[in-house]
Amino acid sequence: GKSMSYLVTLPPEYGVDDRRWPLILFLHGAGERGSDLEKVKGHGPLEYVEKHEGLPFLIVSPQAPPDGGWDAELLAGLLDDVTSQNPVDTDRVYVTGYSMGGGGTWSLATAYPERFAGIVPVCGYGSPDEAAKLKSVPVWAFHGAKDETIPVSQSEKMVSALRSAGGNATLTVIYDGGHNIWSEVYGKPRLYHWMLGHSRQKGSSGK
Repeated sequence: GKSMSYLVTLPPEYGVDDRRWPLILFLHGAGERGSDLEKVKGHGPLEYVEKHEGLPFLIVSPQAPPDGGWDAELLAGLLDDVTSQNPVDTDRVYVTGYSMGGGGTWSLATAYPERFAGIVPVCGYGSPDEAAKLKSVPVWAFHGAKDETIPVSQSEKMVSALRSAGGNATLTVIYDGGHNIWSEVYGKPRLYHWMLGHSRQKGSSGK
């Protein structure tokens, strides 16, 4: 009985051949909840696409309800729908999000670790007791050292727990950054190159 509105942003060369495309699932923060998808467009990978020539991914950007958070089961169903209707490379599916979406990234990935080639939680939070479930999933987390909304310790705890479990996790701390670091993180192509360097078959190829 649940539903979710979402945007699908296509890569510039979509449809010109029969290739299968990597997919980014992007989860916004609490400020973009609601019933107006326009609120989702100016952030994360969509902000990058607006300012550049696009990215070689399908970008799926759902919108959380006005007073709700991210539902992992519903997001998994959304991925099923999108991959059934589009030529998606299911070995290269990534999830990323900031703030509430960073928490959603950790939550979704620990619930369904087998689905993802890599995850990028930005100023997020999670349950360190669940982190070991991601020991086979590359993680690149970001956090601002001066974040007063979600302390950097939240990311530190998740990354530390994952490393202790033998996982491949990196934390980049932006030392002069507060909570609003997402434009800086998503505005640089290195993030998307990192994603393309990982697949469920190949594993990590480094940064």
